[in-house]
Amino acid sequence: MPVVEAVGLRKRFGKTEALRGLDLAVERGTVLAVLGPNGAGKTTAVRILTTLLKPDGGHAIVDGLDVTTHPREVRARIGLTGQFAAVDERLTARENLELVGRFFRMTGGRPRQRASELLTDFDLDDAADRVVKGFSGGMRRRLDIAMSLVARPSVLFLDEPTTGLDPRSRLGMWDLIEHLVAQGTTTLLTTQYLEEADRLATGIVVVDHGSVIARGSADELKAQIGGDRVVVTLPVDGDPLHDGAEVAVVAALAPHAVPGAPVTREGRQLTVAVRAGTNTPDVIHDFDAAGVVVQDVSIQRPTLDDVFLSLTGHGAEAS
Repeated sequence: MPVVEAVGLRKRFGKTEALRGLDLAVERGTVLAVLGPNGAGKTTAVRILTTLLKPDGGHAIVDGLDVTTHPREVRARIGLTGQFAAVDERLTARENLELVGRFFRMTGGRPRQRASELLTDFDLDDAADRVVKGFSGGMRRRLDIAMSLVARPSVLFLDEPTTGLDPRSRLGMWDLIEHLVAQGTTTLLTTQYLEEADRLATGIVVVDHGSVIARGSADELKAQIGGDRVVVTLPVDGDPLHDGAEVAVVAALAPHAVPGAPVTREGRQLTVAVRAGTNTPDVIHDFDAAGVVVQDVSIQRPTLDDVFLSLTGHGAEAS
C-alpha cells in the first residue's frame, strides 16, 4: 500500500478549479516529484495532503490515515516545508528546533538533543547559536527542512524547496535531499524545475491545470517523445548533397541508428535517431574507420523540458 495516496482530488476556489480529479501515489522510501508550472495545482494538492485544506471531492490517505477524518493523527506523522521558510527570525537556529520539539511535546532534554543532532546533520553547527535573521537563503532553507524532521516524520512534503535560491544553494539543497532519501525518507516534492525532478525523483507526475497529464520515471517520460539523437554538422567546403558526405555519414551511423528511423536535414546538420546507450566516442570512431570527415558530432538526449513542451505546448516554468 502506498504511504501517500490521492484519488480523484478536487478543489475549487470560486470560479477557479485548482484540482480536477488528481491521482497520485508515493511508495515507501521513494521520492515522487509533482512537476508543473505555477498555478498547476501542486501546492493545493500538498495543502490537502497535509490537512491544511479539505478537498471538495475525492480522498487522500497518508500513512494509512484519511487526511479528512484523522487530521490530527496525520499531522503527527508528517513533516512539511512550504514555499517560504517558516523560521522565527528572532530566535537562534537551536531555539527554533527546540521550539518545534516542545510543540511535539518532547520532554526533558529530548528537544535539545534532537536539535543538536539536526544541526550536525544539516551542517549548521557553526551557526547554531546565531539569530536566524542574519542567515542566508540557503541556511534558512536547511533550517526549515531540519525543523520539519524534528519529530522523525513518516513522510516529508517539500513544496518547491529551492524556489528563490541561488544556483550554489540549490545544488547544496539537492545534495541534502539526496542524503535524506538515502536514509529512507519517503518524500513528495513539488517543483517547476525540470532538472530538479530529473535528479532527485524516483517517479514523476506531470500536472497541468489541476490534472495529471503524464506519469512515470524520468527515462520513461523522455522515451514518450523519442530516444537519443545524433546531430552531425557536415563540412563547409563543397556541397554535401553532391560530394557524397551525407550518404557517407548515414552509412557510418547505420550500426547505431534506430531501424527505419528517418534522417532529417536542416542546412548542414543531419539528425538521426539512435539506439539508447550510443555515445559520441563510438560514433567518432566509426566515422574515422569509414574515412568520413565532419565538422561536429553531438548526442542529444531528450530532457524533461522536451517532455513538458510536447505534452502541454508550453515550458514547465510558464505560468
